[in-house]
Amino acid sequence: MKSIFSDHINVAAKVLDFQLQRQNIVSANLANINTPGYKARKLEFEDDLQAALGLSDAGTMSRTNHRHLPSTGITDLEATVSKPFAPRVVQSVDNVDLDTEMAVMAKNNLAYNTLALVLQKSFAGLKQTIQEGAK
Repeated sequence: MKSIFSDHINVAAKVLDFQLQRQNIVSANLANINTPGYKARKLEFEDDLQAALGLSDAGTMSRTNHRHLPSTGITDLEATVSKPFAPRVVQSVDNVDLDTEMAVMAKNNLAYNTLALVLQKSFAGLKQTIQEGAK
């Protein structure tokens, strides 16, 4: 049975999950800003998301036939948490940069809120369609 929800809602849900994970990681980095020896972590998922959606480097959809929609392998997509390896000689100095972490948090927050608004509008349109069909 086909879903009443289009693929973009599934993709948006997965991206929202990744952005929530990123927000949690940035929060952990900020919480450990004064912890000696703590290595900042970051979450990367954009490149894997583009690959799963079949986007080329130019950002255009790759299709085998002009009538086909791209398949999305979004359900199996996983984000990668990384800790950059940077050996440090200075004792009791961490590698969490407050300005960088706050910028990442602000950018992620804007992207999350924008995507949530897009989903809200999609559901409002679906609701209106259902209400109009009931008349």
